[in-house]
Amino acid sequence: MIGVVVPVHNEQALLHDCLQALQQAALHPALGAEPVRIVAVLDACSDDSARVAAAHDGITVLETSAANVGRARHTGAVHLLAKGARWLSFTDADSRVGREWLAVQLASPGDAICGSVRLDDWAGMPRAQRQRYLAERRLVAANRHVHGANMGVSAEAYRAVGGFEPLCAHEDIRLIQALETAGYHVHWAPALSVMTSARLDARAPEGMAALLKSLQ
Repeated sequence: MIGVVVPVHNEQALLHDCLQALQQAALHPALGAEPVRIVAVLDACSDDSARVAAAHDGITVLETSAANVGRARHTGAVHLLAKGARWLSFTDADSRVGREWLAVQLASPGDAICGSVRLDDWAGMPRAQRQRYLAERRLVAANRHVHGANMGVSAEAYRAVGGFEPLCAHEDIRLIQALETAGYHVHWAPALSVMTSARLDARAPEGMAALLKSLQ
């Protein structure tokens, strides 16, 4: 079984598209009809995210009040491992994966895979800010950046390093560092991208919104 974890903090506006895209990816023929379980971990939500998630058949909804993205990701991972997941994929609730996303992850030669992200809407971004973002993105691609919105890891490797730490930011980087330190092979796949929101109102303290604000 393949497991997918989506941490959710007040994402009522974007969660539907995220879950719909994941359900489409779960149907890719290259997966050979292997079961895919998608877990939405509602973390300290005060909006209608629970209602949006519940409207999607087949989505498992967990709730936590930690207000901590690392703990939310790990909560979902532990649940899926207990159900027998052999592979764990991670994205964010403001992101939309492509139909081939899971298939490419499962075909990866590594124990883990790190993909890239691209912004969904440039409309409100001044030209100078766009140029600074593109320059930053080129730098990121050259230096193997980690995005919690686009990563996956084998169950065996995840268990071996203890999973995500309970951090409010950079929990994704710390996991990949732990995997590499332990000798696991991380496959870097910048061509495998997911679409993520270009909003400036952040959910995580040092996530994409914080980066975009810093480039203003």
